[in-house]
Amino acid sequence: VQLQASGGGLVQPGGSLRLSCAALGSIFRINTMKWYRQAPGLSRELVAGITRNGSINYADFVKGRFTVPRDNAKKTVYLQMNSLKPEDTAVYYCNADIVVLRGTELRTQAYWGRGTLVTVSS
Repeated sequence: VQLQASGGGLVQPGGSLRLSCAALGSIFRINTMKWYRQAPGLSRELVAGITRNGSINYADFVKGRFTVPRDNAKKTVYLQMNSLKPEDTAVYYCNADIVVLRGTELRTQAYWGRGTLVTVSS
């Protein structure tokens, strides 16, 4: 099981980007999916999360600018980022609580994707 993130790049202030994170492998169910980010010299912080049923929470610094749609059939979560600011520059990571079948037992494990760099600069 792995999370495959993509979509980062360079964008001008005020622009938009959409990140994708697809879960691959033998998966029984995916529970909460989240996006984190880590700017240079700072700690990793939560950006947004969405449960399997669609309940969403956003960090205050992205409310009204970012959305986190999810496609359960595709096992994919997105991060739609609008009105980007230079301070949004960071490596963005996806995270998911994934239920896998181990023998006859269902086990929930947290998985992280490789980060994707978002640079907001003119």
